[in-house]
Amino acid sequence: MENLFTIDNLFTLAMLILLQAVLGFDNLLYISIESKRVTEDRQAYVRRMGIGLAVGLRIVLLFVLMSAIQYFQEPFFTVNLKGILEGSVNVHALIVLVGGVFIMYTAIKEIMHMLSVDDLEHIEGDAKRTVGGALFWIVLMNLIFSFDSILSALALSNVFIIIATSIVVSGLMMIFLADHVAEFLKKNRMYEVLGLFILFIVGILLLSEGGHLAHLKLFGFAVEPMAKTTFYFVLAVMVAVDIVQSRYRAKLMAQREQELGRAG
Repeated sequence: MENLFTIDNLFTLAMLILLQAVLGFDNLLYISIESKRVTEDRQAYVRRMGIGLAVGLRIVLLFVLMSAIQYFQEPFFTVNLKGILEGSVNVHALIVLVGGVFIMYTAIKEIMHMLSVDDLEHIEGDAKRTVGGALFWIVLMNLIFSFDSILSALALSNVFIIIATSIVVSGLMMIFLADHVAEFLKKNRMYEVLGLFILFIVGILLLSEGGHLAHLKLFGFAVEPMAKTTFYFVLAVMVAVDIVQSRYRAKLMAQREQELGRAG
């Protein structure tokens, strides 16, 4: 047990916590958007309970992956349409592909909902969720996001307790930040659109990773994964553009009000 508290293990733990925090950003964004589908008095509960359940299941997933990682990488389905679509799908690739499609669908549906309703605060029909339904989707999507973060963690360490500790710490950080992110989006509705487009890009990232894991070829061209550096650079540019555009819009509106005041 004393071997756990070495400089190497403590440094690895710090790196893993940072890794989990960075990779958990898109997950946190999804949780904030999904929790809006329940009644306002239950939203904070859904966020905290969803993250808590997901952390527990993430540790179970870590144990399973460490015990049987080869089965997740073993192909179980092969596509061989020469010149059109080729590849071999394993469990890991399938989960990432399905997650990417679902994330893109969620983002597009939310954007269309914003454009089609007059009252953005009012959620109708199948857009509503029960507490149980919201928790189910939060936990499910958390597990999909977990695959890459856990596999990345396994590349840094093979000590179960070290990785499990980083998962718990990052989970506590997410619980702390979830309400702040949700409150920020509520007070700054314009950034909700930015958040949804970020989710859309996350979906593309997952599709590219899933396609690469399945060794897919479309019309003879291999599907390459989007580099994480490219992904974060795109996010940084999107945020910068949104901030500059918001400030420029505010300046134009102030200038227009001054002109109207002088004209009046």
